[in-house]
Amino acid sequence: MMRKQLHLGLFIYPAGHHIASWRHPAVDAGSIAGMDYYRRAAQSAERGKFDLFFIGDMLAAREKDGRVVREGGLNNIDSISVTSAISAVTECLGLVATLSTTYNEPYYIAERFASLDHISNGRAGWNIITTANDDAAYNFGQKSHMEKTLRYERAKEFVDICTALWDSWQDDALVADASRGLFADPDRIHPIDHHGRFFSVRGALKLPRLPQGWPVLIQAGGSPSGTEFAAMVGEAIFAAQSKLDEARAFRNAVMERMPKYGRSPDSVKILPGLSPIVASTEQEARRKEAELDELILPAVGVWMLSEQMQFRLYGYDLDGKLPSEEIRASGQAFTPRVVNLMDRADREGLTVRACANIVAKSRSHGTFVGTVEGLVDYMQLWLDTGGCDGFNIMPAYFPDELDVFVDEVVPALQRRGLFRTEYAGTMLRDHLGLPYPQHQAY
Repeated sequence: MMRKQLHLGLFIYPAGHHIASWRHPAVDAGSIAGMDYYRRAAQSAERGKFDLFFIGDMLAAREKDGRVVREGGLNNIDSISVTSAISAVTECLGLVATLSTTYNEPYYIAERFASLDHISNGRAGWNIITTANDDAAYNFGQKSHMEKTLRYERAKEFVDICTALWDSWQDDALVADASRGLFADPDRIHPIDHHGRFFSVRGALKLPRLPQGWPVLIQAGGSPSGTEFAAMVGEAIFAAQSKLDEARAFRNAVMERMPKYGRSPDSVKILPGLSPIVASTEQEARRKEAELDELILPAVGVWMLSEQMQFRLYGYDLDGKLPSEEIRASGQAFTPRVVNLMDRADREGLTVRACANIVAKSRSHGTFVGTVEGLVDYMQLWLDTGGCDGFNIMPAYFPDELDVFVDEVVPALQRRGLFRTEYAGTMLRDHLGLPYPQHQAY
């Protein structure tokens, strides 16, 4: 029997996933908004036979007290623009863009992903987010972000409309028979007529059914509401657990919920984020990590920690213990990442500075520092013991750390039979081993 293999995503980010990456001497910080930056990373990922290229989206600038943070790098540029451009310079790599269900309309999103799937010949994926960010709300004329329960209710209706629109054309509706003058069969095109709590949409999509049927639906929420939503619609989940037991618990929680939505637990792939720093020896890897950490400006780490915890930590002693009791008493709805960090701070007596560095180095995802073989051991353990189906790789800085992963880690994974040596197909569903969604009549 063929052994289970890993799935790998590349999580692209300007300069890198370490908050000080833009200051690293190997990074050309002035070029991180240009096409060459994204093209080079995508082509490296495809050379390494990665399943997908993933780009996030933020609907607000990095701010502190209403001012753009001067010490931080950029957020990603528009995810559909990037993935559309990358489709022209790659052949097999999956292309996952992030768009919010809170600040968009279903028809527009359905059309954009249908277009991406067509121009890429079936490589599109949609990372579905609901956006819990007051700064984003201000940019869209709102006084605060939408309450979580409402966000997820809106998201469910939003996704239902999109899938109905993608199904509004049957697979054989496009005839393209020039001799009969018949381009499309109207009897095989079914306009939807949706009237719900948040949206009213009437009509058919203007494009034929997608090469993949639907783009791959991806979700990243780890809260109870996010876990429920992931079990309901997610075909791949970008998770944030950094401990193996927590990852197993999350994976089990998703899979246990799936049958009540008529879904098989085999129909989802879970990929936690992993930010590795590797070298020929552990000592050298630690040196590389220390070199990066020395570039962190304390103000940036505290800002990131304050943003994640929705609690102002600017006036606290950096070398004092994290005031987790006060943070919990603030009454905020904390993400699992924040809860995990507060629990760790309580157990280990971590200072504000230490917690700020944890957040700054990995944005609270998993990290690994060591040798190539040590990293492969780590990844194999997670795969073999039910912690994941693969990883969303988050290089500390680009392009060097991505190149190290592709040129050294991928071959080591392949030697153990843990990762493909060639693509088995050309579509994202092929790479992830996901079924083609059958046309549904609405």
